[in-house]
Amino acid sequence: MRLKYLAAAAFASASLASAPIADAYPIDCAILLCMAGGFPPSAECTAAQVEVIRRVTPWPIEPPLQLWNCPMSGGGSVPVPNLGSDGLTPEIRQYRDAVEVWELSKRSQSGSGGREVSTTAIRNFYNSEGDFVRQAQSNVPSWVSAAVTTHTGNAFSSEFGNFRAILLRMQDHTGAYTTEWVRY
Repeated sequence: MRLKYLAAAAFASASLASAPIADAYPIDCAILLCMAGGFPPSAECTAAQVEVIRRVTPWPIEPPLQLWNCPMSGGGSVPVPNLGSDGLTPEIRQYRDAVEVWELSKRSQSGSGGREVSTTAIRNFYNSEGDFVRQAQSNVPSWVSAAVTTHTGNAFSSEFGNFRAILLRMQDHTGAYTTEWVRY
């Protein structure tokens, strides 16, 4: 009889252990929590970070943080204070609004008329209504220029270099920004 109980317990624990942890919660809740923590090293946060990168590369770009998929009420009946008309607290809205995804490309080549350079910079971001919008930009902020130089060895405005990349910027709970550069 004791052997049956041990076998049943082993089967139950093996069944629980084989179920993916990510199935126990929506990935968007993990993205929010891990983003706020700066994507600390853990299996859950690694999975969340991989999903964010998958959503923004290469095309079409999806909103990296899809809060509508994360039930933030916790299933309880206790009202959450300071909810805005979008159903978010100011803290959660701050994480959402700090997300920027830049689609960057540069092509330079020599031709009979000299050197031809073509650059594209498109900013994807959450507007004040919470919509994820895409806008072409004629100028890029200094942090984008610095990232281009760091990752390509050439300035975005220089005559040299070719690349296509996504630059993702997020903010953690301390207010510090982190970036992810994905070349494709």
